Amino acid sequence: MTHSNPAENELRRLLENAGTIALVGASSKDTRPSNAIMQVLLDAGFNVIPVTPRETEVLGQKAYPSLADVPHEIDIVDVFRRAEETPQIARDAAARGVGTLWLQKGVENEETAQIAKDGGINVVMNRCIGETTLQFGIRKGPVRDRVDEAGWESFPASDPPTWGKVRPGGPVDDKADL
Repeated sequence: MTHSNPAENELRRLLENAGTIALVGASSKDTRPSNAIMQVLLDAGFNVIPVTPRETEVLGQKAYPSLADVPHEIDIVDVFRRAEETPQIARDAAARGVGTLWLQKGVENEETAQIAKDGGINVVMNRCIGETTLQFGIRKGPVRDRVDEAGWESFPASDPPTWGKVRPGGPVDDKADL
């Protein structure tokens, strides 16, 4: 039988109830999709554990060479590996008692799905966990809030910025009396 992903409401529930995500295939290279998705998950407030034998740290998080080496409980294993490598990852996840195995967009393997299901694991395949997190607006605390540039709303009315005579929502006005 061909695997079907859980319904949208179940996917939302899986993400809302998860706290820790192990990201297998994490990379510190900012050109890699796994790096961008890890950042999305961190920004959403998840505890993300990079799993890769090639790194010691990714995005400030300690990396572990395998799932067996992770000393924390894991709710979701998110996989950025080729489909043929995923059956063993499913076995490792089942041995750890992980709740969900999530294979990223473009990764599908029926054997992996069956191994995971036999181990009592929810399976999501060929779907991006980062896009799904953003789609559902999943936010966990504490949320990492990055501020790139202060705007007018950042200043109290009694202490406006002095970096130009610009009215909120309006053009530069050299003659404006701020």
